[in-house]
Parts: sequence; structure tokens; C-alpha cells
Amino acid sequence: MAETLLAILLVTSSAKGPNIVYRWPPFPESRPRLSRPRPPLDGLELDNPWRTAHYSDCPNGLPDETHTEGAVDDTDDYGWRRPTESRDRSMSFSRSPTSGRNSPRNEERREFDPVANEYQNLFNYTAQFLAVMLFPQRHLCHQKFELVIDNLVFTGHPVCAEPDDIWRFKPERHKSGSRGRGSRNRESNLTEKDGSEGDLRPAATSQSSWLHMFHLVFVFDLPDPSSSASGNIARYFDTIYEQIAFTVTAVLFQEQVLSNFVETECDAIGSLETEYLTKGERFSDFASHVQQTSSIATAMKILYEAIKSSNMAHVTLNDLPLELQLPPYLDHLLHNEEELELDFVSRLENHSDSQLWGRELGFGWRLPALVPWKSLLLLDTDQELDPYMNLRGSHVHAEERSLAEGLIKFLETASVTLSLADMASLLDWDLHSQVYPTVRWLVHHRRAKIVDTVHSGLKTIFSLAHKFDKPLSTLAVEFKRDFQQPSIPPLPTLLATISNSNSKQTDNHFFATVVQSKDLIPLYHDVVLWMLKRDLLITLHLHIRVVTTAELKLRVRQVHERKLERRLSNHIRGRRRSSRRLDHGVGDAHEHSRASMPWLSMSPKTVRRYSRRLGSVDSRHSKTSDASGSLLLDDAEDVFEESEEDSGEENVGWGSPEDTLEPSMIGDPGTASPLERKWLVAMSEGKDEYIARRFALINQYFDGKRTDDEILYTAEISRKQLREVLHHYDEYLQTFLHPS
Repeated sequence: MAETLLAILLVTSSAKGPNIVYRWPPFPESRPRLSRPRPPLDGLELDNPWRTAHYSDCPNGLPDETHTEGAVDDTDDYGWRRPTESRDRSMSFSRSPTSGRNSPRNEERREFDPVANEYQNLFNYTAQFLAVMLFPQRHLCHQKFELVIDNLVFTGHPVCAEPDDIWRFKPERHKSGSRGRGSRNRESNLTEKDGSEGDLRPAATSQSSWLHMFHLVFVFDLPDPSSSASGNIARYFDTIYEQIAFTVTAVLFQEQVLSNFVETECDAIGSLETEYLTKGERFSDFASHVQQTSSIATAMKILYEAIKSSNMAHVTLNDLPLELQLPPYLDHLLHNEEELELDFVSRLENHSDSQLWGRELGFGWRLPALVPWKSLLLLDTDQELDPYMNLRGSHVHAEERSLAEGLIKFLETASVTLSLADMASLLDWDLHSQVYPTVRWLVHHRRAKIVDTVHSGLKTIFSLAHKFDKPLSTLAVEFKRDFQQPSIPPLPTLLATISNSNSKQTDNHFFATVVQSKDLIPLYHDVVLWMLKRDLLITLHLHIRVVTTAELKLRVRQVHERKLERRLSNHIRGRRRSSRRLDHGVGDAHEHSRASMPWLSMSPKTVRRYSRRLGSVDSRHSKTSDASGSLLLDDAEDVFEESEEDSGEENVGWGSPEDTLEPSMIGDPGTASPLERKWLVAMSEGKDEYIARRFALINQYFDGKRTDDEILYTAEISRKQLREVLHHYDEYLQTFLHPS
């Protein structure tokens, strides 16, 4: 997590100038850039092509043997350097006439005293130089700060006192924009938040302070721009700034205004540093001692280690507890090879799922969809952070007591065997306005996570995760420690049983393959929870698709052809009756034909065409028999075509590419074509009426994308009713198991 984070610095400014008060870790180092691939220690021969190509670069045309043998361990041989790095950067700025540590006397001491050098050097720069670079002008404070020096990125949110050296909250400002990259309007909004507290809590002190500015700086290793997609690096740093740097700075600024907290802490750290430097003790000893006396130093260490380990940071600043974290999958933005795996970018940020999770959780979390048929799994928490203790504490105000009691009831009701919709019904809560916000808060603070609903009888089909977060040996030891009952097999045996069950066609759920006894259900329920909390299991869901068989298509086509034959025979009989009437004379042909035609069943278009043909008959008395015969045949065809048009048969798609006798899938029954709808109707022939009605209701969800849980919730049917439909329509349905 945050693999590019190198250090956290606390920089202050006073009348004596800027100064780096504290840093963690004590000796941060940036990763070296390589000018070419560096082979492993046992693969020296892999570098022979490069050395052969640079044969002429070596003295006398021969590569130095001793240098070649140690080339793999020599970073200078593989490391990439900027052309301007021919001299020591830490010496480039050591001649500036400043007071304090970089005086000529201290400078001389720094060059010869390795202990003093530990205090004064940072990233091959002098601490004084970095302190100067990390403090902007006063008018640039209270907004986002970002500085790139060589391969280092410095980001933070510097804040300063008023011109009269008094710290107070700034009035709310409305700005159209500010300097910076990418999210300018967002930076303006955050700047306004920085001063919005002034209307709520006035400053407790109005005395002057020696502390003019302070700046909590996060130092990162600059990622290679070619290693990630366009815009991802900017978004990466924006996320860290918004969720960590700005939040911590806002709290420090508030406490400085209210109680002069930051200045007091800096005084204590500065006095201790002077003491250790005078005694000639190493910087690491000083950094460790500060952890015992300064809450800011302790918070910097906890925050650094939590970010690097992808955990939540629980810090306390002036007795004010904070919970800070970054999205768990934030670092994936920096790797191009994982672009196809960025589900949290493509899926959640472009659909309504991200709106349900909110802005903070809609990016970098890889969260499943927040939907009613999912369930909530409560995670283990530290005893000190037990939500029950916090909610039942005496510090809870009377007006908040009812809210706390409702939250406690929610935590007590939450179970993986209940869906979110079931919980809302049991608690009599609104799903969107009460249940979802509570779920978002628990997930954001890593108190719970969204999982698939588990059957109360453990008749759920599981598969194993593709990758475990811990080695199997470590998990096996933890599992044996937590479950010592003889009826529970070791973890490797249990995982093997679950894996083998996926190859079975029936009785492949957890109860049938593992539990096999109702008395063991409570015990194995805890086993399932243990495995779900460690992401060892994946729930498989039933997906359904509709198959149209060749026999079904043939039957539907035969029914259509029989209808055509009946219509054709009816028209032929009508034509013969008209022909017999025409035998009485040509003069009566017009009246007989007009009387024999079904005028009410014809469209205006057919009537006009028929009238024109009758007119041509009256003008051709010399060809009575031929004209009459062709006229009646054309009229019969017109009636036949019009009958098809009125019945809608010609719009079904007969003769189209999908009208084949080969088996096929109906991709989306909810938007089926007219011909596909005929196939769906034909599937219900001979079925009981209530089964056919239920199939017509739920076949729209048989697109292979919806899970069985979603179908049950959306269609408002029971699992037994779904199984009934699957049983009666087995020959037309394809079912398969797949994660949701």
C-alpha cells in the first residue's frame, strides 16, 4: 500500500527561518533508478550482451575483470543518474548565509562529524535547503502544496498564522479556482473547509506565537509516468492529499488555534534534539525517544506504518482520536500490467453502484455492489476500539442515546444468513436512508464487509479464492489454534474437500460435502465465518440461460405453416365460388367480384389497388375470360397478404437469419424478438397454468448475468418456487455456477 511513500516530515517556520522539526522514518531513502536491467547475483552471464556492446568503453578495449565480477553488486554500474548529479547535491546549498544550524561552525562540524551529518542530511540534501523549499509564501498557504525535485514528490497543506502572529480560524472564502494540477475546484472546496471551523469554535488564546507556519509534508518516490495510464498518477497523489494530508493538517491547525498545541510540541522536540546533538548521540536514538514524549511524532510513525502496511491508522492528537486510511487498491493505479484488473475504476465509477457507496468508497476499494440481496459480515476489532463499548459509554449524550441504541441493535442483528433487505425488514428501517448509510460507515472504518448471503443450513456452494493473503502454513496454524474440536479437520484437508466438491453435479454444497450433520451446523458456521473474514472462500451462484432446442423451433414452424395452409385453402375456396358466379356473364363480373371480396378486412391500400383492377376489367370486354381469371387470382393473393399483415405474422421474423432449426440461446429474454417470444410461449405448452404463468414472469431474468439471489429478490418468489420452474422447464434451461 502506498509503495511510493518514503517519509513524513514536520516542517516549521519562525523568525529564525524554516526548520525540519521531525521526520519518520529516521533515515528514509529513495529507490535507485536503473539504466538497464540488473540481473540477479547468480545470473551474471545475462549481462554479457550489454558488456559486449560496450566493449570499446572499457580501458584498452578490455573490460576490467575485477569490476565485471562485482558488477552485479555495484549500483553505480547499473544505476541511472541525471547529468546534473556529477557533484554532491547536499553541498550545493551549504553556503547560504543563514543562522542556526547551517552557520560556518556547524557546517564545518557537519562535514566531519557523522553524527551531526545524520541530523542535517536528508535524501542527499541538506535539511536547511529542503526546509526552505518546502515553505511557500504566505499568500500560498492554506491550499494544496506539491513540489517535485528530481525523483521526489513533496505534497502537503501548509498553514500559517495571521500577519499579527496570532493563530485564528480564517473566515470562509469562496474562490473560483486555485493553482494546481487536475482537481482545482476540489482544492478550492477543501481550502474553504480549512477555515470553516471559525464560525463554530473561536480561538481560546489570542497571544502572539513564535510559530509562524507549519507544514506536514508527505514525501513520495516519483512514479514512472510510462508505467500507468494517463491521469492515474495525478489521481493517485490527489487521493493521498485529500484523505490523509489535508485531514491531519486540518486537525493540527484546529488544535494550534485552540490550545497552541503544535508550537508546544515543536518546543519539546527541538529541546530534545539539541540535547541529543550536544551529547553526540545518534539520530535514531533521538527519534525513538521523541516517540515517548510527543503525540505528533507518535502519530507520524503510526500513520507511516499504517499506510505502508495497508491498515487503518488509529492516531491521537491532543487527546483527539482519528481514524485514517487510504483505499486498499490505490497502488494499482501505478501499474499498467494490472489495467485489466481495475474493476473498481471501470465498474464502480461509471455505474449507479458508485453512487450507492459514495465518493470515498467508490474508488480504489474494489467493493461489490451495494444491493439488497447481499449480506454484511462483521469483522474482528481490537478491544480498545470495540464499538459496543464506545456506544454504551458515559460520553454519549442523551439526545444521541436513541441513535446509539439503534446502532447497537443493528450490530446485534447483522448476520451473514440475513440479507440487507431482511435486516431492514426486521429492524423496521428504510433500506436506502438507514441501512445503507450504516453499512457504508462500517465498511469504510473496516468494521465489516459486504459478502454473499450464506444459507442458514450451510447449503451454500463455495469455491476457493485464487490467492491467499497469508501463506497456507500460517493460516493452518491459526485455524488449529481457533478450532481444536476433533470433528473439524485441519485447514488443508478442509480446503481440499471444498475444492473437490466443485467437480460434482449434485450435492456439492458445503453441508453435503463438509458438515454432513445438522448437529455440527453451529460449529461449522463459525468455521465459515473464519474463512470468509480471511477471504479464503468465494460463493458460487446459480445463473440461468434459456435454450431453444431444434425440436421446439420445428414445432413452432410447423404450427405457422399449418396456419398458412388454412388461410390459403380458405382463399382458394372463395376464389372458386367467385369464378362460378362469373360464368353468368362479363357484365356481372364486376358485381360478383365486389360482392365476394371481404371489404371490411382489407386496408385502404388494398381497396384502391382492387378498384383500379376492376376499372381495367370494364374497359377490356374483348378479353373477358383471361382478364377475369387473372383478376381473381391477384385478388386472392392480395387478400392473403393483407390477412398476414393484419395478423402481424410478417413482423415475426420468418425467414430471417435467426429463423433456423439449430439450437440457440436467447440472449436477453427481457428484450426478446417477436420470434423469440413465440419460442418462449411454446415452451409452456402442456405445462400447468400456474407454472406457465410464473415462467412468463421470471424468464426475463434468465440472461445468464443475474444470480439466483437477485432473481429471488427482484421477482419476489421463494427458492422453492424457483426450483419448481427449473424442474418443469429443465429441457429449455441451462444452469451454471459462477461468482456474482
